[in-house]
Amino acid sequence: MSVYSTLCFLAAAAMIIAFINSKIGKMQTTIAITAGALVLSLGIVIAGQNGWFHLEDIAAEQLGEINFESFLLKGILGFLLFAGGLGIKLPNLEDQKWEITVLALAATLFSTFFIGFSLWGICQFLGIQFDLIYCLIFGSLISPTDPIAVLAIVKKLDAPRRISTQIEGESLFNDGFGLVIFVTLFTIAFGNEAPTVLGVGQLFVQEAIGGIVYGFLLGLLFHYLISATDDHSMELLLTLGIPTAGYVFADVIHVSGPLAMVVSGIMIGNWTRYIGFSKESEDHLDHFWELVDEFLNGVLFLLIGMSMLQFNFHQEDWVLMVVAVPLVLLSRYLSIKFSYMGFERYRQYNPLSVKILTWGGLRGGLALAMAMAIPAGIIVIPEKSIDVREIILVMTYAVVVFSILVQGSTITPLIHKAKQWEANNQ
Repeated sequence: MSVYSTLCFLAAAAMIIAFINSKIGKMQTTIAITAGALVLSLGIVIAGQNGWFHLEDIAAEQLGEINFESFLLKGILGFLLFAGGLGIKLPNLEDQKWEITVLALAATLFSTFFIGFSLWGICQFLGIQFDLIYCLIFGSLISPTDPIAVLAIVKKLDAPRRISTQIEGESLFNDGFGLVIFVTLFTIAFGNEAPTVLGVGQLFVQEAIGGIVYGFLLGLLFHYLISATDDHSMELLLTLGIPTAGYVFADVIHVSGPLAMVVSGIMIGNWTRYIGFSKESEDHLDHFWELVDEFLNGVLFLLIGMSMLQFNFHQEDWVLMVVAVPLVLLSRYLSIKFSYMGFERYRQYNPLSVKILTWGGLRGGLALAMAMAIPAGIIVIPEKSIDVREIILVMTYAVVVFSILVQGSTITPLIHKAKQWEANNQ
């Protein structure tokens, strides 16, 4: 079966699960799709183990042909981040610019090293010879919150404005900084040349700053193109040029495509929306991109749920999976708590802000895609042929699934309490 055929069947499965959920379950759509995919995957595994029918190898082979890393990082990520940027309100972003900067930079850096050193200590205690550099790599890929998961789940719950802006803004902007940390540690672990301070600085400027500048220029270009036509269909069609050719060209010039999509989306959503679009297109803009977002999210979260078919689980994997979830949550809480100790010296915040930002710091497909970039074959437990990639993948998968299914489905009461506090203190 071709990759296109596989994606078509996966899209159909995601839509069927979403439809059944709308009639019966009433869960948030992305949570329902992930849960449905997990149930389907477990059913395939159990059926194979009991000799009923053997689809596990076939399903794993088909999923492997899609290449999750390329499908997300080189494909649909541009669409999802551009759609997310369209919904960001610039005045809210301006009001929380310092908080978002601290959360996206300092909190991500703290979390990376806290998780890395803590995981290394736990592995030493358990007798698992997992080098510090690999622990730090796991910390770097799991520390940034995932904008796709956050925007798909938390944003739709209508949290108080400041909290919503912080969690959305952080998730959209911490990718650039997180990528620099990941690439630097990746180079130390698997590269032939040791990175230098100058090299890391150049990488950050090129990827992060370059991505922001490129996103601004891209948004400016399409603003004028959209403003130059009154054709409703053409106005919406032009917006597709940004996450397609615009996103691919960012990779060609070696700047951050994700940051470029966020900046362009913010520009189109806050400037072109009110100046360049006709009234009819302005009304249709959100509906059009909401449909694109829902469709691609459905496929992505179904792939996340079914990714378990590609993993081999050993006893050591299960132990580290159990360790990884509370460790990442503790790191998230401490990074937010320390940040707010500084914030609260200048402003008053909702008392539930730290809890919501901690529990709402979801991880998703981006972390899995980075984990899949780890090269295979570097054995750390020879007697069971367990390599670095397997350990990092299963820990990442455990955190991602827990954050989507458990955190995503239980954060609603916290947000309701926060909204009630806001209403009582206005």
